[in-house]
Amino acid sequence: MASTVTHEPSKDSSAASRPGYGQLLRTRGAWTFLVPGFAARQPFAMLTISIVLLVQHTTGSYGAAGAAAAVTGVSMALFAPYSGRLADRHGQRAVLIPGVLVHTVSGLTLTALALAHAPLWALFVAAVPTGASVPQVGPMVRARWGVKLQGSPLMTTAAAFESVTDELTFVVGPLLATALCTAVDPAAGLVTEAALTLLGGLLFAAQKSTQPSVTAAGHARVEHTSALRVPGVRVLIVTFLGIGSVFGGMQVSLAAFTESIGEPGLNGVLYGTFAAGNMLSGIACGAIVWKVAPQRRLVVGYAALALAASGLWAAHSVLVLAGLGLLVGMCIAPALITGYTLVESLVPAGARTEAFTWLTGAVALGQAAAVTVAGQLEDRLWGGAGFLVPMGGTLLALATLLALRSRLATRSAGRTVARGVGHRVPVAVD
Repeated sequence: MASTVTHEPSKDSSAASRPGYGQLLRTRGAWTFLVPGFAARQPFAMLTISIVLLVQHTTGSYGAAGAAAAVTGVSMALFAPYSGRLADRHGQRAVLIPGVLVHTVSGLTLTALALAHAPLWALFVAAVPTGASVPQVGPMVRARWGVKLQGSPLMTTAAAFESVTDELTFVVGPLLATALCTAVDPAAGLVTEAALTLLGGLLFAAQKSTQPSVTAAGHARVEHTSALRVPGVRVLIVTFLGIGSVFGGMQVSLAAFTESIGEPGLNGVLYGTFAAGNMLSGIACGAIVWKVAPQRRLVVGYAALALAASGLWAAHSVLVLAGLGLLVGMCIAPALITGYTLVESLVPAGARTEAFTWLTGAVALGQAAAVTVAGQLEDRLWGGAGFLVPMGGTLLALATLLALRSRLATRSAGRTVARGVGHRVPVAVD
């Protein structure tokens, strides 16, 4: 059965005919959510590394530090999809405001407990609400782009732009957190993260005019259903788990490596180099008009990521590690961008925020598992053993992707939703 939605022509339709960053940023109303959105998700890149550095300082163990950060990541991964589902149904503002308040209080509580040398179980208890309440600003921004650019060729450009924005936060965030924890105070990273979350989150929540309408899905005759029921989303979750293993493994292993050579300040620089590679390739991906199907791009890009990540454990110098980190980063962005772009064709509009949060949560869960395993490997085996985690995670995810890649194809059967800006474009929805 086909359900059709039409839209009146808008000023944005002319921009859609010429995909590019300039046209994207001229989308009416975009800057009202982009600027506060960037500020609101900046703390996300600071959270894990701030926990690792603070807990390692107070306990002397990377294993304990990784475990505390892992509890935060697992908690976020488990609760993020429900946050996205609530945002789809009740509006982003209704979910975001209480979320940032809880996150600020719980983050400061975790900081106080760590400084008081509380037992590890107490840190775990505080880490649960800290992770569960992480504001899902990135998925919310992507959902706002989806409303603005429904059916437009600029959606791929928007996905690339968001990936670049995410990676810019992962360039600035770890550098800022490391500088604060090493030069000011071990707790300064988490305190700053909590303050930025509160300020940025409230500013973003104040932008009511651009948030998706909670009744939009009803007008499109798309029932409220979990994004997890879409087979392609489940495949993407596995691939994003592998990406998370790269982030988590790199964070712990780079921190341990720079500590072992007596240059802990280089941690932020090396991680920033890794994130810069991701950002640069993201910019390039958004500037290319792709003729290759996104499913094939994902497989090829992910294979390159697994190959690059497989060489990290063999690096024994700062320059070699920086070069490999840059290469790994450059391979991540294409996979992230393509995965988020596929959500547009696989998932009904009324479940997209939830779908984006499942993917974001998968990255966090993969990161959480990675920091735990990598921390144990660094404590128990040789220096650099933690780099085995990104290799293992990406290879396992690649095997799953190759086996189930057919589920990423948009099927012609079933319900169809036609979306467009001033015209009708049929898109199959699982």
